[in-house]
Amino acid sequence: MPKITKRAVAALKPKDTSYFVWDSLVVGFAVRVMPSGTKTFQVQYRKGARTRRASLGRFGVVSVEQARDQAREMLGQVAGGSDPVEQIALERIAPTVSDLCDRFLDVHVAVHVKPSTAKDYSSTIRRMIRPALGMFKVTDVLRKDIANLHYRHRDTPIQANRMLSVLSKMFNLAELWGLRPDGTNPCRHVPKYKENKLERYLTAAEIQHLGQVLKRCEDDGSETPHVIAAFRLLLLTGCRLGEIQTAKWEYVTERGLELPDSKVGKRCVPLPAAARAVLDGLPRTAGNPFIIEGKLPDTHITDMQRPWRRIRELAGLEDVRIHDLRHTYASIAVSGGMPIQMVGRLLGHTQLQTTLRYAHLADDPVRAAAEENSTAIFASLGASKPKNHLRVIK
Repeated sequence: MPKITKRAVAALKPKDTSYFVWDSLVVGFAVRVMPSGTKTFQVQYRKGARTRRASLGRFGVVSVEQARDQAREMLGQVAGGSDPVEQIALERIAPTVSDLCDRFLDVHVAVHVKPSTAKDYSSTIRRMIRPALGMFKVTDVLRKDIANLHYRHRDTPIQANRMLSVLSKMFNLAELWGLRPDGTNPCRHVPKYKENKLERYLTAAEIQHLGQVLKRCEDDGSETPHVIAAFRLLLLTGCRLGEIQTAKWEYVTERGLELPDSKVGKRCVPLPAAARAVLDGLPRTAGNPFIIEGKLPDTHITDMQRPWRRIRELAGLEDVRIHDLRHTYASIAVSGGMPIQMVGRLLGHTQLQTTLRYAHLADDPVRAAAEENSTAIFASLGASKPKNHLRVIK
């Protein structure tokens, strides 16, 4: 076997079939001559019972020295236990982030996620993830790529954070499916933006005024009895809109409203006497299983936003969202001294952290009790009424 040199390769002539000329300096390094006259550098080695071979480039494009150095490097990897040719083959067929998105939606989201959440995931992937990362190989995505994409959406921090959560879940599954090594999720340590969530609580006066508007709409027929009942039930139970909107009469039992498949799975919502009175007053259409009936036969109301906009405008509550009725239910419970854990159970929270957003409201009855107690003690001391220490700044 001669040493492969530029002059020796240039002198090689094509034959009827391809043939190899092996290097005497690096065992496994060769030049292959095709019948067409094309000459390519090759590296070959054995891995177990298999013979591996890879092209290192065409003669004239890659120099002999460059090809020999590359062959040495690959053969060194083989000596260390690696299989570089197999790795190259895997990289060629490695899935892209777009492929991962498809598998995530088909295998995980379609099976494990509620339809409303699945819709949000699909939208996030379509609008934010595929355009930016779709062509990347799953194995090539780095933390800086995720951080840059997250930063690009900094003007919409809530959406940016939701996107980061979806990406993190996707790359966790990529590890589970063997598409990335364990512990390489590129979303790790990318900090989320602070979210200034607006939580609106109705005051007692606002609740009373809303009740009057609901009664007026009920009396004059401007809204259907089922629309009116839906908003009353939301305030009286603290349920999510979808839970009331899709509830069926068969869910109503002595225990309460037994939801077979809520956002957090199966749960039973207590139905106090006031809520049951609302249910008892509702007209029912034979054959329609839903409590909040829609206009079409055997359906529930699908759009509660438009009637809510009409009602809140009449009540002067334009800044109140439907979900704020749930916040109001929770705020009244916490302010009334109910333990935060019990409030979480009433709301169907699976994590205490979710309920702790209302924890500061528990200070109101404590402050009131402290004020009442100190006033009584102060009076017993025989001192004059305490002065108001608040300064008026003009």
